Amino acid sequence: MPSMEDSLFQMKFCAKQLERESKRSEKEHNLNKAKIKKALQQGNVEGAKIYSENAIRKRNESLNYLRMAARVDGVASRIKSAMAMKQVTKDMGSVVKGLDKSNGIYGFAEGSRK
Repeated sequence: MPSMEDSLFQMKFCAKQLERESKRSEKEHNLNKAKIKKALQQGNVEGAKIYSENAIRKRNESLNYLRMAARVDGVASRIKSAMAMKQVTKDMGSVVKGLDKSNGIYGFAEGSRK
């Protein structure tokens, strides 16, 4: 089973890939818009309709990739904060153990009760 660090890395990598795919779809959307303009200038209405359908599809695709990237990034940040909290909890446990030892050796608790 992969460690939390590996999962975090994979999620960040996946989010970057989704953002790249979004940019690629956005470029294709812009190319299709240019093709629409060219087709209309040439009087090719049917071609322009096809290009416009493609442009709309690519635009929606781009937005969906961005939406998914944001979700994956959100999950990755939650995992990162959970890892940090786990480390803090572990550190606090060792601090408490150290305080218990020092309390036993020096008797801090008895001195403060008087």
